[in-house]
Amino acid sequence: MKIVVDAMGGDFAPKVNVDGAIDALREYKDMEIILVGPQALVEKTIGEYADQTAAASVKDRLTVVDAPEVISTEEHPVMALRKKKNSTFVIGMDIVRRKEAEAFVSAGSTGALMAGAMFKIGRIKGIERPALATILPVPGRPMLMLDSGANTDCKPKWIVQFAMMGSIYAQKVMGVAEPEVGLLNIGVEAAKGNEQAQQTYAQMALEQPFKFVGNVEARDALAGKCDVLAADGFVGNVLLKNTEGVISMLFGLLKEGLLGSTKGKVAALLAKDTFRGLKKSFDSTEIGGAPLLGVEGAVIKAHGNSNARAIFCAIRQARSVIEGGVVDMIRDGVSRLSMSDGDEVKQ
Repeated sequence: MKIVVDAMGGDFAPKVNVDGAIDALREYKDMEIILVGPQALVEKTIGEYADQTAAASVKDRLTVVDAPEVISTEEHPVMALRKKKNSTFVIGMDIVRRKEAEAFVSAGSTGALMAGAMFKIGRIKGIERPALATILPVPGRPMLMLDSGANTDCKPKWIVQFAMMGSIYAQKVMGVAEPEVGLLNIGVEAAKGNEQAQQTYAQMALEQPFKFVGNVEARDALAGKCDVLAADGFVGNVLLKNTEGVISMLFGLLKEGLLGSTKGKVAALLAKDTFRGLKKSFDSTEIGGAPLLGVEGAVIKAHGNSNARAIFCAIRQARSVIEGGVVDMIRDGVSRLSMSDGDEVKQ
């Protein structure tokens, strides 16, 4: 199995990407990694890995491909991809397009990742829009939400496709035997929501290759009501950012309240292990990143502030997508979707 890693993606490149890649090679003996980035800089960073003996032991499975240009988050994605032919995105995704590797992992620009995956790697036949799938840290029952921001104006049939792809990912990567799929809406009744939501509900209620359990309100999204939450990318991203903000605020208030008095400090000390476990349950580092589902390869978007552990986990996630045969299953799933009123999936 070969995986391409963008060495220059994210806030702490190339150090964390190189370290995460070497860590993954040490863990998985059947894996090869291609690092794309400015060759001299990447090779220098490999030479700075903390355990050089370990780095030397995986050297035969680690390749550096020169990609001297980098696309920043401030650049227009499509224009940058056209202008920077020697960027890490263009060169890395071309490797996947040519089937010389099965996955692409990057902590770089989300827009460039989305555009590059669509135009360089290509969509799975029948999938109209790829979707970013984000795991929300629901204690005891992690929930996959998609789309979480790749598509801000969605047609109902796109959201149905998101549901199908999410169900496959939850089954093959997250290990959920029969994923329950909900539709994010402002009420649980079928007639609730705007025209888009009502039409989407009607399509999802047909016989589909996934288990639809109805509408799910935002207040119930983190209550374990479903395994997969399908949403318009605009609304999904709002829910995601709101969830991140609320979690951050609650931990801040908790810390401020406990450390504001002697009794609070004693209570915090006694409950230290409990708080540590709670914080870990909301830690996105172990998730690694968000898969972009619907393209001809495993594409993982890691967070821009990823550390080496997060990059390792993103690579591990790509590995799981490959091993689970997710791309092949999405090809099969799109052919089995039911659409009504002339809203057939284009083949």
